[in-house]
Amino acid sequence: MGIGLASMVGAGVFYVWAPAAAAAGGALLVGLVLAGIVASLNALSTAQLAMAHPVSGGAYAYGRATIGPWTGFAAGWLFVCGKTASVGAIALIAGSYLWPEQAKPVAVAAVAVLAGVNATGIRSTARVSLVIVAVVGAGLVTLIGATLLSGAAVGPVLELGATDAGWYGVLQSAGLLFFCFAGYARMATLGEEVRDPRRTLPRAIISALAIALALYATIGALCLSVLGPDGLAVSASPIADLAAVALGGTGWAVVVGAVAALASLGSLIGILAGLSRTSLAMAREGDLPGALGRISTRTSAPVVAEASVALIAIAAVVLLDPRQLVGFSACAVLGYYAIAHASALRQPRSERWLPRAVQWIGLAGCLLLALTLPWQAVVGAVVVLAVGLGARSLSVMMRRREAAPK
Repeated sequence: MGIGLASMVGAGVFYVWAPAAAAAGGALLVGLVLAGIVASLNALSTAQLAMAHPVSGGAYAYGRATIGPWTGFAAGWLFVCGKTASVGAIALIAGSYLWPEQAKPVAVAAVAVLAGVNATGIRSTARVSLVIVAVVGAGLVTLIGATLLSGAAVGPVLELGATDAGWYGVLQSAGLLFFCFAGYARMATLGEEVRDPRRTLPRAIISALAIALALYATIGALCLSVLGPDGLAVSASPIADLAAVALGGTGWAVVVGAVAALASLGSLIGILAGLSRTSLAMAREGDLPGALGRISTRTSAPVVAEASVALIAIAAVVLLDPRQLVGFSACAVLGYYAIAHASALRQPRSERWLPRAVQWIGLAGCLLLALTLPWQAVVGAVVVLAVGLGARSLSVMMRRREAAPK
């Protein structure tokens, strides 16, 4: 649960409120509810799949097992590309909090160090994640308590009339807010490295999501109440502005900055762990280069995949804009979850404990939120998926030619 919770209570909570408020205005909390509903449905389908398929790879493995190799590849490819983009964006957020003038070098160092921690094994990852999420959670709870005691949170929490965006804006805010709830899928990718996964994974997934939902709802309500929809929409650092308005002084801003940087690092370590394990699973099936399937005999960690993912993420840090990376990542991740729902729909009756309506509604919700994101993100995700499928088709064709009798 620590890895997933550290992934959800991460960088997103410190910046996503402003663009979400810009999209939905005072209807921000409606978007949060919609994001929470979709995330909850995803968590349930993921738990059902994880119980039947306790292996590394998440929806990549589920898609291969229940639908076919091409569907599995699409899920894995979307996850690897989307989350690698997310690593780059979050590393830059951490760098901007820790040392704004040297954000990129700090981001590169953060990716390298945390990839090294993951390479020592999943127990090290879990320990670091638990420490980070405990500190970040304590910091946010303290801020919430101080804000409530200050009496500043007296404004209207929900002002539906404050937005002209309509349902499109609300849905776009839901898609942006959903970016923060992706941690539970990361836990599902670690199926081979936890004890009793059929019992442990569903409990960890659902518990982590429930805690994150409660925390996000409280923070979102306070941001709207203290800053107002218009002030929140133009805020560069919503949580820091919340502390400044509600509590005054610069001391709280420093604390918020430190907690934000730590939360970003917590997100990074969880994302890197999930990426390397998905790459491992795809390499085992021949969907990625076989060298990525090598694991350490000492730690059982996929060290080659870990190093490769870190190098690609570092390239993203150096070359790309974090704002572009976030939109693309959100779209790709929603596509990944849509495939997870489709996979759960194909499970036999003996593996099912959820009504099919959960999967159908979740699938529709994922596609709807994905299509409301900025068009550049949607086009980027479609192009990347097409490139991946084309590369796999070429690889399959070449392998068939090599295997054909001469």
